[in-house]
Amino acid sequence: MLAPRVPRVMIVADQRASGSIGAAGSIGAAGASLEARLLVRDFAGGGNVNHVLRGLNLSVAPGAVIAITGRSGAGKTTTLNLLGGLDQPTAGTVEINGVRLDALDVGGLSKLRRVTVAYVYQAPSLIPILSTAENVEVPLRLRRVVSAERDARVAAILDEVGLSRRSTHRPDELSGGEQQRVAVARALVGMPRLLLADEPTAQLDHETSQTIAGLVRRRVDTDGMTVVLASNDPVLLAIADVVLHLVEGRLEPLG
Repeated sequence: MLAPRVPRVMIVADQRASGSIGAAGSIGAAGASLEARLLVRDFAGGGNVNHVLRGLNLSVAPGAVIAITGRSGAGKTTTLNLLGGLDQPTAGTVEINGVRLDALDVGGLSKLRRVTVAYVYQAPSLIPILSTAENVEVPLRLRRVVSAERDARVAAILDEVGLSRRSTHRPDELSGGEQQRVAVARALVGMPRLLLADEPTAQLDHETSQTIAGLVRRRVDTDGMTVVLASNDPVLLAIADVVLHLVEGRLEPLG
């Protein structure tokens, strides 16, 4: 059982009921700072406009774990996509380590996602023809990490997620929960400065969820990694420094 966290960050809600997260103490330099200001995201279709985000604000210091909860369809996935540069806001800005994402070209965004930001999506999105180990090492190959180091890091992370014995299996030979653990390992193997995780334990049993939650928390505590996760899973909420609720397109402190 994971012990309850003592919050290391605090929330300062502004007049738009947003969440602002700042470090309460000294945290490792490996994490990334994250700043979202007045994010608006509208989706048009069928002659209608769906206003998903309505001026969302979020400020996260390096080394914090922020959990975003909310009902299905509230905009949690949209929020993570905007924070990582996978989508562009209708209005508003996102900065990572002081760099505005809207100032980056395609190459700059690609480098950001290759070096600084890692994702865990709702679906594992594994490459079917690659083995477990080969899927996990993809980020390291993109960064041209030498073979010996790739092998060592892949072996270590597969051991941490309990998949060492499944390293040669392809995705269609794995259960849904095992595939999701491969996706988590793939996100963490490159030691990202910012991890964005969208329902990362949705397909996992309670015990495995505890394992993944503990792994993420250790990476934060030892490496200073910054984490923003979208989830309603109590296991993940227990490792968060702050839990925010996404309602009517804005973030509010939970409770």
